[in-house]
Amino acid sequence: MNNQDFDLDTVKHFFEHDYHDRGMMKWQGFYLSDHTADLNQQNQQLNEIYVSRPQQSLAVITEVLADAYQRQQPVTIQLKTVDQNNRHLPDITTLIHGCNANDIVIDADRFIPLPEICNVAYKKTEKL
Repeated sequence: MNNQDFDLDTVKHFFEHDYHDRGMMKWQGFYLSDHTADLNQQNQQLNEIYVSRPQQSLAVITEVLADAYQRQQPVTIQLKTVDQNNRHLPDITTLIHGCNANDIVIDADRFIPLPEICNVAYKKTEKL
């Protein structure tokens, strides 16, 4: 086909009347079950609402954290940090690996400043 045979009116008519774009349907075959499972999980996490727990005093927070560290018991920590929709982020459930005057250490290398903690509680264990 050369430029002399090229008719813009024919092309325009084809796209206006004959061609029907399937949109995103044409891409659905490229998604694997792993991808769709991950997308569903991500969507569920984005829509999950974490209930705000009461603000504890610094004395109570440090007491629970020190006891959990000494006994090597996991705790659930709610931070004061909220997302752009003013919703709390997911709780952090972890062991305490250390502490200093201003921070606690979790996951062996992650520091959380004590003033950023809203609430801390022992992780609830399921009874068999």
